[in-house]
Amino acid sequence: MNSISDNHWCDLLRAPLDASAATDYVRAGQDGAIVTFDGFVRNESHGRPTLYLEYEAYESMAVGKMREICVEMHERYPIHRVAILHRLGHLEIGETSVFIAVSAPHRAAAFDACRFAIDTLKRTVPIWKKEFFEDGAVWADGELPPAPPAPKSAS
Repeated sequence: MNSISDNHWCDLLRAPLDASAATDYVRAGQDGAIVTFDGFVRNESHGRPTLYLEYEAYESMAVGKMREICVEMHERYPIHRVAILHRLGHLEIGETSVFIAVSAPHRAAAFDACRFAIDTLKRTVPIWKKEFFEDGAVWADGELPPAPPAPKSAS
């Protein structure tokens, strides 16, 4: 499911994200800067080894919210183009879950807009992350499964 306009590309994908395609989309002759954010799956969460993640979304609403973020970015910052891509489904350690690219004539606006995009996306877009551990799973920002018992020491 995607939304492409003259100045933004928002998409939810079940296949690996193409960072170079997103960067190419935002690159234009009138710009002097592109800032990107590459959020990827790390191998631990809250001090516990993570096996993999799964992402789910209310897809039509998520893409709509992503478009709203792009519109607000253009109202707040002197930027040119934006790409916001997010993965859904099963992701392994090291795979990109979210990629944002912002172009602008000047770097300060691109940096500020990119940070606004990821912070707002995390707060407002209906995409949910489930983290899988050896001893269970938890939806992010939920309660962690109980920690494994500590090994008994020899007396």
